[in-house]
Amino acid sequence: MHDLFSDLAGIMKKKKIDLKAFTTPQSTCAHCSDEEHTHETAAPSTSIKLYVTAIISFIMLVIGITLDYFNAVPFFKNYIRLAWYIATYIPVGLPVLKEGWESIKKGNFFTEFFLMGIATIGAFGIGEYPEGVAVMVFYAVGEIFQSAAVQRAKSNIKALLDLRPDQALVFRDHNFISVSPEEVKIGEIIQVRVGEKVPLDGILLSEKGSFNTAALTGESKPNTLKKGEPIYSGSINLDGVIEIKTTKIFKDSSIARILDMVQNATARKSKTELFIRKFAKVYTPIVTYLAIALTILPYFFTENYVFQDWLYRALIFLVISCPCALVISIPLGYFGGLGAASRNGILFKGASFLDTMTKVNTVVLDKTGTVTKGVFKIKDLVKDQIFTEADFMKYLIAIESQSTHPIAKAILEYKTEGKKFKATDVIEIAGKGLQGTVNQKSILVGNKALMTANQINVPSETDSIVESIVMMAIDGKFAGYVTIADELKDDALEAIANIRKSGIDKIIMLSGDKNSITQQVAQQLGIDWAKGGLLPEEKLEEIEKLKKLPNTKIAFVGDGINDAPVLAISDVGIAMGGLGSDVAIETADVIIQNDQPSKIATAIKIGNSTRKIVWQNIALAFGVKLIVLALGAGGLATMWEAVFADVGVALLAILNAVRLQKMQWS
Repeated sequence: MHDLFSDLAGIMKKKKIDLKAFTTPQSTCAHCSDEEHTHETAAPSTSIKLYVTAIISFIMLVIGITLDYFNAVPFFKNYIRLAWYIATYIPVGLPVLKEGWESIKKGNFFTEFFLMGIATIGAFGIGEYPEGVAVMVFYAVGEIFQSAAVQRAKSNIKALLDLRPDQALVFRDHNFISVSPEEVKIGEIIQVRVGEKVPLDGILLSEKGSFNTAALTGESKPNTLKKGEPIYSGSINLDGVIEIKTTKIFKDSSIARILDMVQNATARKSKTELFIRKFAKVYTPIVTYLAIALTILPYFFTENYVFQDWLYRALIFLVISCPCALVISIPLGYFGGLGAASRNGILFKGASFLDTMTKVNTVVLDKTGTVTKGVFKIKDLVKDQIFTEADFMKYLIAIESQSTHPIAKAILEYKTEGKKFKATDVIEIAGKGLQGTVNQKSILVGNKALMTANQINVPSETDSIVESIVMMAIDGKFAGYVTIADELKDDALEAIANIRKSGIDKIIMLSGDKNSITQQVAQQLGIDWAKGGLLPEEKLEEIEKLKKLPNTKIAFVGDGINDAPVLAISDVGIAMGGLGSDVAIETADVIIQNDQPSKIATAIKIGNSTRKIVWQNIALAFGVKLIVLALGAGGLATMWEAVFADVGVALLAILNAVRLQKMQWS
C-alpha cells in the first residue's frame, strides 16, 4: 500500500494537482437520500486528525495485545486493563458513536455507525476488549481510505479565475487608463496590446488583428479579424496594438459565461453515494433484528432458557456481523485500481469515477490537442516541376521569415540543405499575404484572394482542400502550394480501435475547429459522427442532447479551457494532462498524464477490472460472514472465528486487490 500512495502523491506533486480539490467538495451523507442535506468533507487539518487518532489507537491496541499475550506486566489486568482499552477505543470510537447518535436523533437508526457502536460496545460487554477496539480501528482506517478515494475535485476552478483579465485599458479623458474589467461600460473603447487577453466582448476598431481563440473555440489556427468584426473576451492578441469598442459588460462576456457554465455544470453533476453505505442501509437493520431475535426468540423454544447465555451469543453475532471486511476490502479494491491507473499515467480523482467508467457507452472526443497534436505542420507540398522541392521551400521560407504569423512559423520549421535565400522589399497585403523579392524574382505568398488580385491562375483542385493553404507565385506564374494542418497523434488510430474493443457503442467528435477539418479527421479515424465549428455553449448543448437519450453514459475527452463546461457536465470528464489547460485538468474527473488518447481504453479496462475485483471481495466477505454468522448463532463460533471473519477476510481482499497492480494493461 505504501507504493500505491507514493504513486498517487508523486503524480499529484508532479502535475501540481491542488490538494484542496480533494478535501473541500461536498459529498452525500451516509444516511441521507439524494434530496437531503450534504456534509462538507474533511478539511486538511481534520483529515490529519483522523489519521493521527487512528495511528494512536492502533499503536495502543498493539501494546495492549502484546501485554495480554506475554503477561509481562502483572498489574495489566482488571480495571487497569479495561481503562487502557477504553482509552484506546475513544479516539476512533467516539466520532463513530457521536455520528450514530446524531443519526438516531434524525430518525435514522440503522446506519453503519449504529451497528459499529452496538457491536463494539457489545464486545466490551462480553470482555473482549481488544476485539472491540480492533473492530473500530479497522473501521476507522477503512473509512479514511474510502473517503480519500472518493473525494472529488469539482469545486476548485481557481485556474479559470486566474484566466480572467485583471485589467482593461479604457479610453477616458483623452487617455487610456487601467481599470478593472467590471468597471468598463458598453460602448467604451479599450486598447489591447500584443500578448494581452481581450478583457471584454466587442467590435474591432483597428483595421485587422490576429488572435489566439483556443480558450474559446479550441481551434488550433489563429483567427484573423477585420475592422467591424466581433471579438470575444479571452482571446489573446497576437499582432500589434488594437482597439475595441465594447458590446457587453464583463459579467456577460465570453470568459464570464464559461466560468458560470463550469460552476452550473458541476452543480448538475449527479451525486454518488458510497456503495458500502447503500449496502449498510439494508444490512444493518437485518443483522440488528437478527441479533434481537437471537436473544429473545429462544425463550419460546427452549426449556432451559438463560438470558445471559443468549445475550452473549447475540453480542458475538453482532461482533461477527460488523462489516469491517467490506469496509476495508471495497476501498482497497478501488485503491488498487487507482494505483494501477497511476502506474499507467492515468489519475482518477475518485473511486466513484472508476465505477462510472464501467457504465460509459458513448465516448465524445474533442479534436485539437486530444486526437491531434495541436501544432501546425506542413502536410502536403505541390509545386511546379521546374522547381526542386528544396528551391521551392527556400523561396517560400525567405518570404515567410519576414512574418510572425503562426502559420509562417510552421513553414520556417521545414529543414532545407544548402544556402538559404534572402528576401527584400517584403510588404504585407492585409488579409491576403506577403509580397517581396528573392533572387531578383517577384514573389507572392498567401491565399487565393492574393493570387486572384494579381491575375494568377490557381488550379481548381485547391478549391476542395479543407486545410489551411499557402500559395506561391513566382514572376507572375503559379508555382505551387503547401497545406498546413494539425497532425494526428501517433496513437490516435490505435486509440479509436481500442475504445471500440472495450465495448463502447458510439464514438463522437465535437470540435471548435472548422467543420470541414473536423469531418476529415473523423473520417480518418473512423469516428461514428462529428460536428465542428462549435463554441463552448454549443458543445454543452450537444452533450446535454446526448445525455437525454435513454441509457446513455458519456465520457468526454478534451484539453482546452473551452472544454471545461463539457468536462464538468459529462458523466466522466477526461482531460489531457500533459499539454491540457489547468482549467480542464481541475474540472475533469480523470487526467491522462501523457496526452495519449490510447489511454482512454486503458482507463475503461482498469475500471472494469477494478469493479470485478471489488465484487469478488464483496462475495468473499459475504460468504465467510454468512458461514461464521450461522456458527455464531448456534453458539459454535468464538471470537477467533470473528477475528477471521473480519481481519482474515480483509487480508485476503487486500491480496486480491494487489492483483490490479500486477496486471498488464497495454
